[in-house]
Amino acid sequence: MKYQTKPTTMPGTYSKIYIQIIFAVKGRTNQISTNWQHELYSYIAGIVKNKGHKPIIVNGAKDHIHIFVGLNPSRALSDLVRDIKNNSSNFINSKGFLPGKFAWQEGYGAFSYSESQIEHVYQYILNQDKHHKTKTFKEEYIGFLSKFQVDYDERYLFEWLE
Repeated sequence: MKYQTKPTTMPGTYSKIYIQIIFAVKGRTNQISTNWQHELYSYIAGIVKNKGHKPIIVNGAKDHIHIFVGLNPSRALSDLVRDIKNNSSNFINSKGFLPGKFAWQEGYGAFSYSESQIEHVYQYILNQDKHHKTKTFKEEYIGFLSKFQVDYDERYLFEWLE
């Protein structure tokens, strides 16, 4: 007698969630140096991947960072940002890149994009040096909040490094 198995259909979760995360360095003396920024960005991409998300690009300027990810919907964005900040701060401090203790400021921005915007966002993040020749981080960040129509109180934004 031959047994025939009935195919089982199991529901799956399918998604494409693209998020740009932005946060700033705490304190004027703790700046991301061009001497070690590539190592930091690679390390952060590794954190993103190890947490089950897809790193698309990590880049920034001396006082802030942009992380573009394909978000795994089964994991919280806030947990990812917490882990990136904690682990990357420990990485910078253990490497002795700076005299004194490195830390990220509290808070972050997170902005969502569609599939058709990936290349544009990638290029924007890739060209941070070019953007910050004409625009401060404060101008950039408030521009994102305005573009995405996020209500905010300037008293509770970052400590600005200008």
